[in-house]
Amino acid sequence: MRICGALALSLLVMPPAWAGEAQVCFTPGEDCTGMLVTELATARREILVQAYGFTNPAIAQALSDARRRQVTISVILDGSALGQKAGSALAQQLAAAGIHILVDGDHAIAHNKVMVIDGSTVVTGSFNFTRSAQSRNAENLVILHDETLAGQYAANWRRHADHSPPFEARLAETSGGTRRHDRF
Repeated sequence: MRICGALALSLLVMPPAWAGEAQVCFTPGEDCTGMLVTELATARREILVQAYGFTNPAIAQALSDARRRQVTISVILDGSALGQKAGSALAQQLAAAGIHILVDGDHAIAHNKVMVIDGSTVVTGSFNFTRSAQSRNAENLVILHDETLAGQYAANWRRHADHSPPFEARLAETSGGTRRHDRF
């Protein structure tokens, strides 16, 4: 009787099973960059990005292409990524394409590798948005099609956006200008 009661109670407190769709990709050996670029091509309204490392030109091009389709795109980068020449140049390229770039410097590292597409798809995993993640590292990429999960990731993205100043402010700060903290 106790076992039946415990089982019934556990069924009441257990979260429902996830019913979304998932795709996975692993490097080396699979084209995770291509899978991600294909997913970005489906965006119609909004892409939210959190990235620790971001130096992959194919992913940057896919974001720029989405922006040309009038997709709203906002990216939060780890502050240390901008200390690297390739990361800073890519951030400048994205900003020039009309993509809103923020810099999360409130943590030792902002180690997220996340994209939320149109409020219904989450891209995550160990896969940094870098060339090395595709060509040299052992990584994984997971694409989850689920509005509930996407909502949770978008809420987390917004919590980080609240304390992340714009990339342009960081440039002004390093060149002797005053620091702005405009919100978008």
